[in-house]
Amino acid sequence: MSEIKYEIIKKIGVLSKSASGWAKELNLMSWNERDPKYDIREWSPDREKMGKGVTLSREELLALKDLLNNIEL
Repeated sequence: MSEIKYEIIKKIGVLSKSASGWAKELNLMSWNERDPKYDIREWSPDREKMGKGVTLSREELLALKDLLNNIEL
């Protein structure tokens, strides 16, 4: 299996942090030197490991924002 290359273009924010130090973050990332996408995933404290996540285009992120704005809490 080939190595996955990634670059964090912009750190946007931390959504939550676990007792073990892993942090769920929203970042703008480039995967395998492709155009950047918004990415939500967990990272270990030393950033050596990452969990599974979801990547979103700008349009998908805006659609998610609209959906979240319409949720009744």
